[in-house]
Amino acid sequence: MVRSLILVQHARQFGVLAFAVLLSFAGLGGLARANPMLLVDMDTLEVLSAEDAGLPWHPASLTKLMTAYVTFEEIAKGTVSLDTPVVLSRHAINQAPSKSGLPVDSALSMQDALYVMLVKSANDVAMGIAETVGGSEAGFVAKMNDAASRMGLTASHFANPNGLDDPEQRMSARDLAVLALYIRKSFPQYDPIFGTEAVQLGGKRLESENQLLTKFAGTTGMKTGFICASGLNMVATVERNGRRLLAVVLGASSGRDRNERAAELMLRGFSGSAGGTGQSVLGLANSPGVAPVNMRPQICGKQAAAYVKAQEAAFPMGLKGQPSYLNDVVAAATYMATDLGRIRANIALPRPRPMHLPAFPAVAGAAELRPGLSVAVDDGVPFPRPRPSFSN
Repeated sequence: MVRSLILVQHARQFGVLAFAVLLSFAGLGGLARANPMLLVDMDTLEVLSAEDAGLPWHPASLTKLMTAYVTFEEIAKGTVSLDTPVVLSRHAINQAPSKSGLPVDSALSMQDALYVMLVKSANDVAMGIAETVGGSEAGFVAKMNDAASRMGLTASHFANPNGLDDPEQRMSARDLAVLALYIRKSFPQYDPIFGTEAVQLGGKRLESENQLLTKFAGTTGMKTGFICASGLNMVATVERNGRRLLAVVLGASSGRDRNERAAELMLRGFSGSAGGTGQSVLGLANSPGVAPVNMRPQICGKQAAAYVKAQEAAFPMGLKGQPSYLNDVVAAATYMATDLGRIRANIALPRPRPMHLPAFPAVAGAAELRPGLSVAVDDGVPFPRPRPSFSN
């Protein structure tokens, strides 16, 4: 059993006392479930570890990885640029949180919008990018599904650009790993975005939920996501000693659970204890046509308390009094974005002001009314006679 091997590794790392505690917790995990997880060597594409990797899942904000990829493609084609203004329409502003906090008609450059979308996971900005790049939400979603088809993401279908709850929105851990690899290999110039921990936008600091960025050395990105139907999801990439690994964790019960599991996968991969399957991630089988798992009862419903308790018992890493894999201190990368202000679309610009014409013709002659201002006077026109005196 994989968890038994993990416990043995914990014992080696943290000692006999911690091992005994972990064993006691492991015996309580009857209600816990093993959610999809995947570990891939980014250079060889070998699958080092996989669990339910082809199972369709609600990707939540991991959807924004595809939103970013489609945008990168359009920038490469020249249809938009990093300087293109992204204006937040009323439809964009009406998206559910997480959001940027900007008012309707606010604008960001495409570059700044990509940072806010990927770091803060702002749903309004994701919609703004989609409307800017695709002309409409539907036009952009068509581009997303076209890209998924070209990549061979057979368990994936997109209904919106931000990952908000939709029964038709689905991806597998395998498809997420392939998408992440496409981004890294096709568009490495955008790597810094995925490794950024916070965006400063005006007086607001918009922070990432990826704790590996500041607590796990070598982390280079990428994205987190959450809706009730999905649980807490993550795609993470780490580079150490020349090796680059990619982990996918889906359906975690908390941010702690998500981050610690991803870190554990990475450590197993770097230490060699994950072994390896000899199989390419491209060869992993999906389960297309299957409805995505709905985690709402366990995450936001009546089963939530019992589910979280069982998950904590099965995997207590990072809980109070328990060891953690997130012990490094890494400087946070921060990006400064600029609010371009409010830009109204489809508003006619004011007509140009008419050229100024003097209201009265110039008086002929050369009389000087005040120093530096002369008026020409026609000598043939007599000046008025002085007023008569009425004295007796």
